[in-house]
Amino acid sequence: MNRKLHIVASANDLARKLRRIDRSSYGAYRTIAGSYDFEDFILHIDRIQGDPFAAPSRLRASVPAGAAKFPPQAYEPAIRATGVATLLAKRFAREAARASSRRGSGKSGLIGIDTPAQQVLERTAMRVDRNGVEARFFAGLPAAGRRILAREAEEMLLDDLPAVIRSVLFYKSNDAARIEAAALTNEDAEYLRTALSEAGLVAFIADGAVLPRRSGVDDRPMGPAAVAFVSPPPLRREIALPNAGAVSGMGIPPGVTLIVGGGFHGKSTVLSALERAVYNHVPGDGRERVAAVAEAVKIRAEDGRSVSGVDISPFIGELPGGSKTRCFSTENASGSTSQAANIIEALEAGTTLLLVDEDTAATNFMIRDRRMQELIAVEKEPITPFVDKVRQLYDEFGVSSIIVAGGSGDYFDVADTVIAMDEYVPHDVTDRAREIARKHGSGRKKEGSGRFGTVTKRAIDKRSIALLSRRRGSRVCARGRDEIRLGDETIDLSALSQIVDESQTRAIAAAIAYGREKYMDGKTALDDLLRRILTDIDRAGLGVLASERAGDLARFRPLELAAAINRLRSLRVTPLKGDG
Repeated sequence: MNRKLHIVASANDLARKLRRIDRSSYGAYRTIAGSYDFEDFILHIDRIQGDPFAAPSRLRASVPAGAAKFPPQAYEPAIRATGVATLLAKRFAREAARASSRRGSGKSGLIGIDTPAQQVLERTAMRVDRNGVEARFFAGLPAAGRRILAREAEEMLLDDLPAVIRSVLFYKSNDAARIEAAALTNEDAEYLRTALSEAGLVAFIADGAVLPRRSGVDDRPMGPAAVAFVSPPPLRREIALPNAGAVSGMGIPPGVTLIVGGGFHGKSTVLSALERAVYNHVPGDGRERVAAVAEAVKIRAEDGRSVSGVDISPFIGELPGGSKTRCFSTENASGSTSQAANIIEALEAGTTLLLVDEDTAATNFMIRDRRMQELIAVEKEPITPFVDKVRQLYDEFGVSSIIVAGGSGDYFDVADTVIAMDEYVPHDVTDRAREIARKHGSGRKKEGSGRFGTVTKRAIDKRSIALLSRRRGSRVCARGRDEIRLGDETIDLSALSQIVDESQTRAIAAAIAYGREKYMDGKTALDDLLRRILTDIDRAGLGVLASERAGDLARFRPLELAAAINRLRSLRVTPLKGDG
């Protein structure tokens, strides 16, 4: 079989090619695509942008292990490598920003990389392993209008860019202590999350953690004014980590947990930390030793979302006008029906922990008190409130709930643990809450049946997922963190707070297209579809989702992939009989 040889030219060859195309039309840049040996690294120019105003060109830098010289403890086991790769990507971004300059029209002169924030995610942008280091990044090739500026391109590609690469991708160019911290902190964080089950917990917040963030749009830790976390003695647990040793903190046990307290005392801050605790965090974030079980899902009301073929009957009975809810579909869900659908869909996708903040929940879904029960007869109210189902969820499905509740004490009757926040300091008030529940009965009647109900699995009809736009041909892309474009349709992900990075959104979009072509046969249950896609990623990496060497994809959870599919307005499903 004939194989095309991969020819690596020299850096001098690249310089000569650039000089030959000076002042040529922009399309002549295509002649520099290829690989170039810079002696201590290889520069790969994989894709050339169409013009200076288009998405920048895609490049890679590969440094062999013998030149990079990262010690094995920086990349073995692989979870350490993810921490180190995150550090290197952040450093590359800073150095690239310094090297970038305006070198002509449009994006000319821009150098950048898919940049991590506070969470540590597997990314295609940076790889560190026994073979060496590879960075995938982008660059805007210089032009004046649509005429090539070869001298500026030569300065950029042969001087500035190699300086960035050599200042980041070689071990000797890094602070050894920071490399070690990135590796060991990430390993400890992953161990902590996997240790929760054995410790009999669903979440853990270490003493000394800094939970408050700088602002709603700045996920970095708050400054000196932040109150460091101190666990209440009754809930204090100790977990031994492989590198940091014994770490103490507040352990949240399975079951139903309430977080209560006055306004602005830190209830929602704790819940926000727990919803992000499904991911590891960079050293110095303040939440490095905050962990929740990997399947934790934030649940909220989502007025106006579409729902396709979801059995919400455990929460919502027959609606006025005779609308059935065992295979419920709508283009415009209400607060209560959307929250019911969100829970059922999360159960279908495999959640083991629900996180609910009453501030973003539908009030009539969460509770119906005694007075309202007396005014509106139960046969006139199709909603069985969450307070009457949350216990069944745990008893029958093993699904725990952590609920921020500041306005309804009726949840005291079903809670296993009650934590009160007082000026950002938690207190275990479980016994006091039970005493109050006994002393002041709610007087309300439990609604619904004695059992939760069924969770019906569904199969996806691939014909309802169109990847082709009538005007633009194939279109599968992300627009920011909150939006996916599939063909002519847009998926709104703005309510999914556990998508933390635009690169996750891009990967989810690619995964939908990948799953459609490979596994959607109208018979495969959604949870099995998710499992197959994630198994392929585990085996072959995120690159299995892309037809080219994408440098802007990040690891996502199956729960967010399922949530994105479920928000596709054209979605059609088939209930699978006998499941649930």
